[in-house]
Amino acid sequence: MTANIAATTVSSARTVPKGVVPAAVVVGGTLISLIGLTWDIQWHSDVGPDTFFTMPHLFLYAGSAISGLASLAVVLMTTADSKRGKAVDPVVGGRAVGVFGRTFAAPVGYLISGIGAALFLVYGLWDQWWHGLYGFDAVIDSPPHIGLLLSISITMVGSVMIFAVARDQTWGTYGIAGAAGTLLAFSMVTVLGLSALPGGPVNTINAGSAFFSVMILFMGAYVLNRRGGALAVGVVVAALQAVFWWFSPWATEVYADATGLPLRDYVDGVPGLPNMIPMSLLLVAVAVELLRGLPAWVAGAAGGLIITALAPVQRMLTYGSNFPALQRYVATVVAGVVLGALAGMLGRRFGHMLRHLAPAKDNRHA
Repeated sequence: MTANIAATTVSSARTVPKGVVPAAVVVGGTLISLIGLTWDIQWHSDVGPDTFFTMPHLFLYAGSAISGLASLAVVLMTTADSKRGKAVDPVVGGRAVGVFGRTFAAPVGYLISGIGAALFLVYGLWDQWWHGLYGFDAVIDSPPHIGLLLSISITMVGSVMIFAVARDQTWGTYGIAGAAGTLLAFSMVTVLGLSALPGGPVNTINAGSAFFSVMILFMGAYVLNRRGGALAVGVVVAALQAVFWWFSPWATEVYADATGLPLRDYVDGVPGLPNMIPMSLLLVAVAVELLRGLPAWVAGAAGGLIITALAPVQRMLTYGSNFPALQRYVATVVAGVVLGALAGMLGRRFGHMLRHLAPAKDNRHA
């Protein structure tokens, strides 16, 4: 009977493809960071200042820590196998590269995700010092926060790379769509930094959203390199947007009640981060699928046109805003078309670069 149990355990273990567990842990950590971000943005909007140790912050820190520890574990195991002369399977994060000479052997995907997590630790210490010096933090775009957000973005890029290596396997296909969708949703907050640019008649937020959305959508589509690839990434983003639309205001109100803090008088209930994500993204994904076979800049320009043309409509539906002045609207749409074309070409290029992370035998059949 003991032998049967052992055989069953071994058989069950073999049903889990190699590389799935650490990849799932890394992308799971990035998803926890995304939850912390949408919660933190809503907190700043509906409640106001915060301290270093808040639940949204702890979600951000925990997510990065989970991804970082998983990356470190893979690097250490790969290094041990390399030292023993044992063959390293490149499907686990990609080809191993030497770090600090040949002290460590790190799969390239886990190297990038680990570097992002390590940078997060540095910026986290800076954020703690910032809170110790100034106390409350009233804005999302403080200097240490910018560093934290960029470091998490690096970890998310690493997670896309990890799954891109296994793109010919089912778990790699789903992982690419999930990791790229998470990166796209997270990148919307970085667009806020564009508000400081002298955009003139152009709405830099809308134009920047179009650029990042199209570029990451194209990147995911070209890594998958199959029909429905763009739509798969778009569906993931839409699902995240729908869940966070409910979660962000709800979690903020519950946590504020638990800590005895009041909500601001002008709270409108509109979630911050989910409303930054273009609701037209699924239309863009459909356009990309329909224009498949044409130059990437054509589909990219169409995507930029759709996002910038419908962005004011989204704000009218959610905030009741007025339609912008015609000159500003036209200028923003033109900028969106140009940036969308550029994003389409860059996304295609990045997608092809990620495809080359796969083992050589897979590239021969690409």
